[in-house]
Amino acid sequence: MLYAIVGRDGPEGVSRRREVRPAHLARVRELVAAGRIVVAGPLPAVDAPDPGPAGFHGSLIVGEFESLQAAREWIAADPYVTAGVFESVDVHPFVQVFP
Repeated sequence: MLYAIVGRDGPEGVSRRREVRPAHLARVRELVAAGRIVVAGPLPAVDAPDPGPAGFHGSLIVGEFESLQAAREWIAADPYVTAGVFESVDVHPFVQVFP
């Protein structure tokens, strides 16, 4: 089943993202290679594809996992969580209607 993972950046999110982004992307690429990602990316803090110093206020990942628990465990081990980029994370079942 698909799950939507929404991580919300904490106050140090901008600087911590830069530090751990390569490790985070490596984990997401594993899911991409397995055909398990529908969409993934950051949520800019301003209305622009490159928010510059405004940074991001979080990230969205919609991916396939065996269960809600598996999705929660996967994100709990992600560098954006373990290094404190995300202040909070929500994981919800997701039903894709489009495309």
